[in-house]
Amino acid sequence: MQSGILLAFLAYLSYSCSDAAGKILGSELPTFEIGFFVSLIALGPALLSKRPADSWRSILRPRRPWMVLARMTTGTIGGMSAIYAFTHLPMAQAYSLIFLLPVFVAVLSMLLLKESVGPARWVALLGGLAGVMLVVRPGFNALTLGHLAAITCAFCGALGAILLRSLGQTEKRLTLVGGVLLAATATNGLLMIPSFVLPSTQHWPVLVIGGLCAGIGNIAMVVAARLTPASRLAPTQYSQIVWAALLGALLFGEFPDPLAVAGMALVGFCGVMTLGGGEDRRAVPALPKPAAGAL
Repeated sequence: MQSGILLAFLAYLSYSCSDAAGKILGSELPTFEIGFFVSLIALGPALLSKRPADSWRSILRPRRPWMVLARMTTGTIGGMSAIYAFTHLPMAQAYSLIFLLPVFVAVLSMLLLKESVGPARWVALLGGLAGVMLVVRPGFNALTLGHLAAITCAFCGALGAILLRSLGQTEKRLTLVGGVLLAATATNGLLMIPSFVLPSTQHWPVLVIGGLCAGIGNIAMVVAARLTPASRLAPTQYSQIVWAALLGALLFGEFPDPLAVAGMALVGFCGVMTLGGGEDRRAVPALPKPAAGAL
């Protein structure tokens, strides 16, 4: 189970790097165009993850097509919403809303997956969220489309995590990762046509890094969801605030003050609770097996 948690940490580090790349390009390229190239490039790591026993046709022939379609939809909408949020909001404000995702996951995992989320896990979730608030200290004056995009990203991400937990037991990795990226590439490709701007030579290295990081993050999260219950993975997203602080200092000249450092320490403490102590000792019910017709 801890292998899944470590993979989730890797996934969120990769996602943070991809978000930073999108923010760098946000003032120079349209949102849908960034989404198209990042998704297209992210297909590279996804295709390299193909196992010898897997068939390329599995991308378009899932065992549970409707649930895979739902995963593709949430992944595509969530990705577009994230790019819009990071290109129209300060990074701290965007993250403060996207960090609602673990709370959404905990609630949905109880309602939909019947997973047991004990008091200690809630302490980790809410404590990590409190630490995030110390770091970002949001002070919104008005609700804009950027704020709505960040909330949409959080909810789609939570639904995607729940779907991955269920689909991970029956679908191939190539189906889950490749399907989402193909859907995101096609959707963003169509939407970018009216405002297309040819990327310059300075844009391409950032696009490549953003796409590769997104692809690695998707693969790591799919594998993590196979190994670990969704409610256990949820608090690992708080690690993004640490990566955001480091990337903000390196790329955007943003340095945390003492209160922000205290918040990051609280986030780290809650992460330790998730990894070791605070585990809910009650048994987690097994996921229901798909009906024979779905196979």
